[in-house]
Amino acid sequence: MRVLLVEDEQLLAKSLQAGLSREGFVVDVVHDGITGLWAATENSYDVIILDILLPGLNGYKVLEKLRDRKIWIPVMMLTAKDGDYDQTDAFDLGADDYLTKPFRLVVLVARLRALVRRGAPERPAVLSVGSLTLDPARRDVRRDGTPIELTAREYGLLLYLMRHPGDVLTKAQILDNVWDSAYEGGENVVEVYVGYLRRKIDLPFGLTTLTTVRGMGYRLEPDVAASNTLGAEAP
Repeated sequence: MRVLLVEDEQLLAKSLQAGLSREGFVVDVVHDGITGLWAATENSYDVIILDILLPGLNGYKVLEKLRDRKIWIPVMMLTAKDGDYDQTDAFDLGADDYLTKPFRLVVLVARLRALVRRGAPERPAVLSVGSLTLDPARRDVRRDGTPIELTAREYGLLLYLMRHPGDVLTKAQILDNVWDSAYEGGENVVEVYVGYLRRKIDLPFGLTTLTTVRGMGYRLEPDVAASNTLGAEAP
């Protein structure tokens, strides 16, 4: 899941980015409301964590402008303020949840996953491509009911692929959506993780559903027996 964190306390932002990354989130961080509004308007996120007391534009104004622009990404308001009117104002403007500092990371993670599940009704609660299923709320991946254990990065890659079944996704697209904005390495890391993922979701089941499209990228398709697949090649 891709998260935009708009938080001006840089130490807190760094800590949250590290903690959420360990939980499998891809986190982009900005430190002011103007940049936060631009990022939320120009990019695709599953959820936004938005502080209220921000330089440039405060969180209320950012939220108001997002809703005015018909941007319905779920928003978690994050603030040191805890008055009843603060919460009411946030919800009246279109916030989806509200968390007061200090808080535990495990609580934030659970509530973010709940927001993503509730806030994107156009997506099914459980994603499926053929016999492969992924439950974002539980981070549960199965093939024909058999559990598949994935690392956080493998899970993020599979989630992105399953949200675009049948589409050819370039390495650049995958990097933008699965790796965070601070990543400075080369695109070959995508090949490595596609290989890791194939060895878990395809090879044990005698399938070739995650294929390489020469010179273009990668595509996840419904079940195809390995012996019947033409044109697939290793990453």
